[in-house]
Amino acid sequence: MIPNASETLFIILTVALVTLGTRALPFVLFPAGRKTPEWILSLGRALPPAMIGMLVVYCLKGVSPLVYPYGLPELFSVALVILLQLWRHNTLISICGGTACYMLLIQMVFS
Repeated sequence: MIPNASETLFIILTVALVTLGTRALPFVLFPAGRKTPEWILSLGRALPPAMIGMLVVYCLKGVSPLVYPYGLPELFSVALVILLQLWRHNTLISICGGTACYMLLIQMVFS
């Protein structure tokens, strides 16, 4: 079903208001002069590593060590990401390096 003009306008306004609300909510809940609650700060420390861990598990869930290429592209790429992170301490370099390594391996070496 294709929405008519008024329904389309309503959808656009709703999306715009929800987006504006979610962007403004932190400034309303935690104004500049007020101290940020400790539980928010602890979430800020705990969630980034937890999200990275979930992404690693999700990316490696389909790897089968019993079928060619035996998970070797993934293993080499994960090792490169770890080494780059330990060496450069730059997440962007680590992610780009690991992605490039994986793509080169599956396209040129293990194809």
